Formats: sequence, structure tokens, C-alpha cells
Amino acid sequence: MTNIRTPLALLDTLHAGFIAGATQWADRPALLQGDAHWTYAAVDAAARRLAAGLLTVCQAPKRVGILARRSFTSYTGVLGALFAGAAFVPLNPTLPVARLRAIAEAAELDAVIAEGKYITLLNSLRDGRLSQAPVLVADASRRGVQIGDGARLLDRDDLAAIAPLQTPVSVAAGDLAYILFTSGSTGAPKGVPISHANAAAFLNVNLARYAIKPEDVLSQTFEQSFDLSVFDIFMAWSAGASFYSFTPTELLSPLAVVQSRRITVWFSVPSAIAMQLRLGSLLPGSLPSLRLSLFCGEPLARAHAEAWQAAAPASVLENLYGPTELTIACAVHRWDRDSSPALCASGLVPIGRLYEPLSWQIVGPEFQTVAKGEVGELCVAGPQTFAGYWRNPDATAAAFFETTDSDGKSVRFYRTGDLVREHAGGELLFVGRRDHQIKLAGHRIELAEIEAALRAQPNVVEAAALAWPPNAAVVEKIIAAASGDGLDGETLRQQLRGVLPAYMVPARIDIIESMPRTSSGKLDKRGVSELLATASEERLDAR
Repeated sequence: MTNIRTPLALLDTLHAGFIAGATQWADRPALLQGDAHWTYAAVDAAARRLAAGLLTVCQAPKRVGILARRSFTSYTGVLGALFAGAAFVPLNPTLPVARLRAIAEAAELDAVIAEGKYITLLNSLRDGRLSQAPVLVADASRRGVQIGDGARLLDRDDLAAIAPLQTPVSVAAGDLAYILFTSGSTGAPKGVPISHANAAAFLNVNLARYAIKPEDVLSQTFEQSFDLSVFDIFMAWSAGASFYSFTPTELLSPLAVVQSRRITVWFSVPSAIAMQLRLGSLLPGSLPSLRLSLFCGEPLARAHAEAWQAAAPASVLENLYGPTELTIACAVHRWDRDSSPALCASGLVPIGRLYEPLSWQIVGPEFQTVAKGEVGELCVAGPQTFAGYWRNPDATAAAFFETTDSDGKSVRFYRTGDLVREHAGGELLFVGRRDHQIKLAGHRIELAEIEAALRAQPNVVEAAALAWPPNAAVVEKIIAAASGDGLDGETLRQQLRGVLPAYMVPARIDIIESMPRTSSGKLDKRGVSELLATASEERLDAR
């Protein structure tokens, strides 16, 4: 795109921008939350002390869990892990214990940085490899912290006595910056490792595109277990800007915070627009401070883009697209009041054009390139593409295919699973998914994982999870059906809350005596959908 330019100084690691600017911007705010703010100097000092602590208890840590949420510890912990030469692995405390335990074990963590209030939760996770992992708690003393199994603990007094790390550990471009765990079809979380080279490639493109300034205040609406949070944190910290970390309560009415804190760069999932429209908060001209409004994580509806643009008339509005495997985002469409509406298909804003450093193809079932304008699967190669799933060669093999370019060189393309078509003007339009994976409120969800969790409940014989409404471009919720003796839908929902993240628990579970089947004897998802649609109509009629 014509508005992408090369930055004056290219980053080579995720945290290089923060390191370079911590002295230059020492007294400027780096992190805001509520009435509190922390300067670059304060964040830098805390991160260096955590890094020194990590190197005290681990000779060369490779992966560090961050068991904290929307706090000074959660953000400095990420930097501390990076300064120590390790990759960070977010451990979202709101997830079910079983899922957190699976993530912690799969990541093979060498240490954990935790908030004191989550120590009880941490102890419930400490089995297997994690039972011996050292723990750093920067906000509590050991008098209030009990760690079992004799694992080494550094509390705030221990850390205060350690000299901050003077020189961050050097890392190579191919070293991991972070690992995030997404929904997996087998029921086990699937690890997506992102290298420093992947992250730096993303930052370099977007720092040039958006020209973030030290005066900017970026929103931080995402959980740190969601890769879009990396944009908020490191786009700000690579430019001397600050970000405002919304508390969970503030996220219920975020626009009031945008107004009071004069946030200039907004980034969220499109669902946030729908929520504010339902609340009546998104009024024309109500967001004058915004100069950038960015949305990613799920399809953006034309009507929602128009409503937000009216509320923030001075703002540039963009729809970003990209799976976690392609490092945060890899394509973008800049909304234009005059030309964009004509490009929308099925009421959705285009996902736009791929970033210039990336290569892409739209292919059919046999990986053949489809004709322009035809629907096919979007496949992408280039510097933002991850190397493969963590400790999962089978999933990696299924996610890529290789071909040769015009020079005869082999190119390895990542299969996004997203069906798109190219508009005559070169913009890519999102059509749907080729599998049972969906996006809901920005979260990528394997419906098969929900079905596996349902089948694991007592007396459940069969289960089906469906995106709802049927055949809609934008998923509003998940509903499910189960068969078996003595089942109750609400009871099943309560049981699932113990094993699945809240966003994966179906909004409704209907009990079906006999699941519909296809002529070949397979469970008929379309038939299940029709039964659930009928049940929905009957509920409405009964009101």
C-alpha cells in the first residue's frame, strides 16, 4: 500500500524498541491504569530486576510463564522474561484450572512470574514439570505466599536485594519471543510459537504505517493471552508512547474511558462496536480524541464500521486481519466513506491487502491457484509466518504446503483456513472458513474441542456444537446439542465452565433424544442446526 513506508530504524527483536527508548523517554508515562501511571524508567527498572531474578534461579531460562492479569506485574513480567533471553507464555488466571495446567505443562516452563493474589491458583497447577519451576512474586512477601514442594521462591524482598540486570541477554532473530495457546480440535490447547523475527517484521510494518508518536495513548483492551495485546504494548513502547490498560470493569463501558483519558489509538475486536451500540453509547461525534480506530479478530460489519466512523469522525478506521500463526495481523483495509461500501460483500468490510513483505496465494483443494474473483483458501508466506506448532509435527505438516516461485525457489505457505476472493480492485474479501473453526468476539475456537468436552461429561453419548446464527458471516454465539439419559442443558453448561474458557461455553445446550444422521450414518450437523432453529422459534413463540 502506498502509505506503508520503511521505518528509519528497523527493529530486530520484539523488545528492541523499548530498550532503545527507555533512556530517551525515561520520565514519560509507559503504562496507565486508573489513576496510576508508571514511567519508562519505572517499568525498565522493574523488568531488569525480574530478569536478574530469573537468571538467579535459572541459568538460562527458555520459557517463562506469566500468571498475572492487567497489572504492573503482568506487563513488566513480559519484559523481564524477554530481558532474560526467554520467551514469555501468558497464563490467563481466568481460564479453568485444567486448561491452565495443560498449557503450563505443554510449554515446559522453566519459571513462573506471578502476582501474589494468584499463588493459590499457581499451587493448584503445580504438578509434573511445573512442580519444580522457580516462582518470582514481585508484589508480595513470602509471609503471605506459600509454595509447595520446596520449589525456590523469590519474593519482593528477595528481588529488591538483587541488582537489576545491566545488559539484557542477547537473543537471535530465530529465538522465540512468546508462545500462545489456541483452541485445538483434539481438546488439547495448541501452542503457537512466535519468534523475534516474526514479531519485529510485524512491528516494523506497523510502526511505519501508523506513525505512533510519544504523545499517543493506545488502548489495551485485550487479555495478554490474546496476541492482539502485543500490538498495544509494543507498538506503544517502540515509539515512546503509553498504553492504557482497561480494568475488567472499565471494559463494560470503555468509551467513557476513551473520552476521559483522551485515548488516541483504539484497538479492539469488532464485537465491541456491537456492544456499545446495544448500550446506546456509540453516539455521532462522541469520540473526538481518536486519530486511529483499529479492529481485528473477527469479521467487521459494514454497519458497525459506519457507526464507529460517525462516532470518531477525525479517526482513520481500519480493519485488520491475521491469524496468530501470521503474527498478530497480516492484512488491512482502510475504511473510506465513499469507496469502501461498494467493496463490502455480505455486509462485511474487506480484509484488504496483505502487508507488502508477504507473499500470498488463493488456492483450491489441491493447492492450485484459483482464477481471480473465485473463492479459495488464503495461504501466506513471509517473515511473519511462524515455523510450526509447538511440539506438534502432525499439526504443522497439515498447516503448510510448499510450492516453487517464478525463480524456481521453494516457498512454504501457511494455510489460514479462511476462504476469500480477490476483488477486481485487488482487495481481499472474507467469505468463510474451510473447517469447523470459528471466530467469536475475537477468539479462535475449534467447535470440535467443545464437542469433545461435552462428550466427556457423564451420560453424554453424542454432542454437536454450532456457530449461531446458522450461515451468518458474523458469529453471535455458540449453541450445542447433546444426547444421552438424564441430561440437563443448564447443568452441562455449568460442568463445561470447569473445563473450558467462558467464551467457549455454549450459550445454550439443547438435549436431543436422537441425533439426526446422514445417509452414510454420520451425525448430520445440518439436521442438528434445523432442530435447534426450530427450538429457538418455539422459545420465541412461548414468550
